[in-house]
Amino acid sequence: MSESHAKNSILRSGPERLLDAAGVSVDRMPMLHVIFDRMAAQCSENLRQLSAAPAFFSVDAIGTKRIGDVLDAYEGNVVIGIFHVQAWDSRILIGLDHNFVFALAEALFGGDGGEAPTVEKRQLSNLEIRLAQKTFELLGNALQGSFATVCDTQFKLERVETRLDFAVIAPRNTFGVNAKIKLRILGRSNEMFVLIPQTALNSVRQHLGRDLSADMSVRDPRWTKQIKTEIGRTEVAVRGVIEERQFILADIASLKVGQVFALQATTKTRVKLECNAQPLFWCNLGQADGVYVLRVDEFVNQQQEFIDDVLSH
Repeated sequence: MSESHAKNSILRSGPERLLDAAGVSVDRMPMLHVIFDRMAAQCSENLRQLSAAPAFFSVDAIGTKRIGDVLDAYEGNVVIGIFHVQAWDSRILIGLDHNFVFALAEALFGGDGGEAPTVEKRQLSNLEIRLAQKTFELLGNALQGSFATVCDTQFKLERVETRLDFAVIAPRNTFGVNAKIKLRILGRSNEMFVLIPQTALNSVRQHLGRDLSADMSVRDPRWTKQIKTEIGRTEVAVRGVIEERQFILADIASLKVGQVFALQATTKTRVKLECNAQPLFWCNLGQADGVYVLRVDEFVNQQQEFIDDVLSH
């Protein structure tokens, strides 16, 4: 336990300790419902860009349960992503049951749901674990964005575990907030969960207890129009990527002044146009009036980009 964490434990009041010992009802933290609904909506949007098959995330249930009881329910049938949340000085879990991973792999690699789902109990392959890791990164970004209205922090994926013995983030007899989220894809319903130790939410509990109905106000159409206009004028930076290369740390350490890197690209190689590290278009490179120009050719197929990223690791 870190020094700051220990100090916070000492300074907590008696009522707070009693609440932690008994488990705080999520009804006392109504913003959690909003946050997980936003996460589900963002995940649905992200997956629609990657999969040709219709996919929909929805929050099935949110409750407070002992951490050990949650993990025991998935014993031998789950892959776990462990995230570090620096602002909370804590870690959280996101779990995907094996059927979730199987269905996602089938959809992303061109399946149409015509084959019967996998019923045999087996361990995930290396490819499926890599797919799960990329999925955790997308889920972590969605959760981070959903929590942005409550706190500005990062959800950093530390590691992926297939054994629950190594998925330890808090004592098993302590309480945590458990959100079950369903993924509907290829005509099947699959499950994932988010598990946050209750003590991790102490620093933002006041914000989570906010009543959104008190914040509601009548929308001003003129103000809404003004916001849209100003957003449309926002400047964004884009970059054209001709070629990317992977290096290991030893390669970087051995670089010398004057060293030349040969590129495989030619004048006919298409250029990827990116904004905020997100690929947007494939472009053709040319010249006009003495400067380089890009002509948009087609949208980037994000599903294929995702698959190529999984296969390249």
